[in-house]
Amino acid sequence: MIEVNKIASLTGHQNPIYALEASKKPGIIFTAGNDKGIVEWSLKRMEFIKVLMPVPTSVYSLHALSFAPILASGERSGRVNIFDFEQQRVTAVFNHHNKPVFALASINQKRELLASSEDGTVSVVDPVNNNLLYNFQVSKEMVRCIAVSPDEKLVAFGCKDNLIRVYNVDDYSFVTEINGHTLPITSLSFSPDGNRLLSGSRDAQLKIWNVSDFNLIENIAAHLFAIYDIKFHASLPYFATASQDKSIKIWDSETFKLRKIISREKGYESHSHSINKIIWDAETGNLISTGDDKAVILWEVKF
Repeated sequence: MIEVNKIASLTGHQNPIYALEASKKPGIIFTAGNDKGIVEWSLKRMEFIKVLMPVPTSVYSLHALSFAPILASGERSGRVNIFDFEQQRVTAVFNHHNKPVFALASINQKRELLASSEDGTVSVVDPVNNNLLYNFQVSKEMVRCIAVSPDEKLVAFGCKDNLIRVYNVDDYSFVTEINGHTLPITSLSFSPDGNRLLSGSRDAQLKIWNVSDFNLIENIAAHLFAIYDIKFHASLPYFATASQDKSIKIWDSETFKLRKIISREKGYESHSHSINKIIWDAETGNLISTGDDKAVILWEVKF
């Protein structure tokens, strides 16, 4: 039995929110979207702290690095900003993409930042020394999402052409192509043990793939519309999915059975529009969600 209670709703954004990221500093999160500014929030006081930095165009992706005090942001214009927390300023701007940057990820062991774009390419940069290291074509269409395996040996890219493409992290050589969805891939996540790759799509299907051979283990008609995010709990055998259908669903990561639905239809004071991003707070275990209704909602989840 899973019990869910709404703790708070953080408001202040005037436009849809597309990006949500936890700071490496406990009790802090960042959000961004069409407001042309990245906002810093306190989870302890449940309030707005400040606009961390202004941006000239909408922000579609945020990523806090583990190996450096940096927050990277990807914009609609195609630029990637490097914000240094110690210097409290933008220390570098990369303009290697001419279309929106939809996803960011990092490789800790190589100290690299990956950015994927609507232009179909992925750029690899050194965010500390501010150098472009590599740029390669993944698809002829948008590369919407990125997932790095826990052992950092593989990186998967979800593409608009309905395919998942997997690469070797060592040299970014192509490994395989996974074909199973009927519409663009919108979310990807490796399981914490690295044995499974989960994918969500505009076809509303959740697919579980075996990483050893990339064969399909299970297909679940998980939502009514696109699945925009998949996040595993930090310590418990559960994961959550967020959808354009305005619902969050919590699943058992061992049996893949549905355990809880958070939505207005289920009686929760939840989101009124598409839910674009979710994260689990590592310190409290709370679930945090945000989306097109401009709200950031904190949920207490008791397992």
